[in-house]
Amino acid sequence: MKLTDVKTWVVGNPPPGIGGKYFIFVRLTTDGGVVGYGEAYNATFSAHVTARMIEDMAERYFIGQDPHDIELFFRRCYSSGFTQRPDVSGMGCFSALEMACWDIIGKEANKPVYKLLGGQVHETLRTYTYLYPHTGSVHTEDAPPKNVYNDPDMAAACAAEYVEQGFNAVKFDPAGPYTAFDGHQPRLIDIDLSARMMKAVREAVGTRADILFGTHGQFTASGALRLAKAIEPYDPLWFEEPVPPDMPEVMAQVARGTSIPIATGERLTTRFEFARVIENRAATILQPDLGRSGGILETKKIAAMAEAWHIQVAPHCYCGPIVGAANIQLAVTLPNFLILESLKQWDGFHATLLKKKIEWQDGNVIPSKEPGLGVELDEAVCEAHPYDGPHLHLQMMQTPLMP
Repeated sequence: MKLTDVKTWVVGNPPPGIGGKYFIFVRLTTDGGVVGYGEAYNATFSAHVTARMIEDMAERYFIGQDPHDIELFFRRCYSSGFTQRPDVSGMGCFSALEMACWDIIGKEANKPVYKLLGGQVHETLRTYTYLYPHTGSVHTEDAPPKNVYNDPDMAAACAAEYVEQGFNAVKFDPAGPYTAFDGHQPRLIDIDLSARMMKAVREAVGTRADILFGTHGQFTASGALRLAKAIEPYDPLWFEEPVPPDMPEVMAQVARGTSIPIATGERLTTRFEFARVIENRAATILQPDLGRSGGILETKKIAAMAEAWHIQVAPHCYCGPIVGAANIQLAVTLPNFLILESLKQWDGFHATLLKKKIEWQDGNVIPSKEPGLGVELDEAVCEAHPYDGPHLHLQMMQTPLMP
């Protein structure tokens, strides 16, 4: 069996825009006509540049090769161009191609990928949702001045509605903007709002749901500890990425100074970056995103390292449903799985993109028993929703934040 063809799509994500402004998908095809789908979670370059990078990597290292040779592909791509170090953009491209290979491998074996990775540990997978508004755009730039992201009463009502739907964990990040100049000391208004949001949501959900407190590396270690002290009384399940991800030694200072579990990982790639987190005891919850972390096998290795240190894994997903499906295939196999990020109930455009949607019931994903990744991308929908805008998938504020 040999890989013979690669095709990419950059798909515009229509309103409400959950998961980003666009998704980047790839299809690999074998000489026997078997196809596999992958997706990149790659925010460094524009969408079409990234798609071309995926094609270049495929043409350079994958086409003409056996899709089973995952380790060979990883070493060649990890070392591409005399790098041999974690490269978040390169690994975003590789991750998409790697999960497409696993999709093919599973289809050829007529088994779901999780059966080829040690088998099924979990019959269902607990999920959480971000506090997305129930109507209108999810993008903050499109939101009215008063919204679920900054109003405690609206956030509490939103959380209560998600709990009524079946979720028993919700996430939000009210601690102010994240900028290209972080970490910074939190503003007093951000500490105050964070505490009031936590209080309101906790009162609304009681003990029916965990609260996941998200930040995106905004703070210095001392600033993060000031904020942690304010939210500790409301017992969040985690404090996410309290400092920038480039120095786990600094994140470890936060971990040692608060009772709240520290979570991190959506911006990290390969076992080599995650190893520094573990070595420094910087977090007890890892959040790899399979569209960036190095793909399915690499993240299985990350999870195995974590298991040895009694660290749990909560796969991240803020993109499309192919990364979501890959997350599910991996999570099913992990003894140290904690919780899975869900884009609401995998409905809306995420369901439209698939020939059969990801199954969600009563707060849990039900893993597919179909071969491969368990989902099939609807290529006609991809063709009908091209994206040609200039935006990056995510972007920070480009100026320093001042009190």
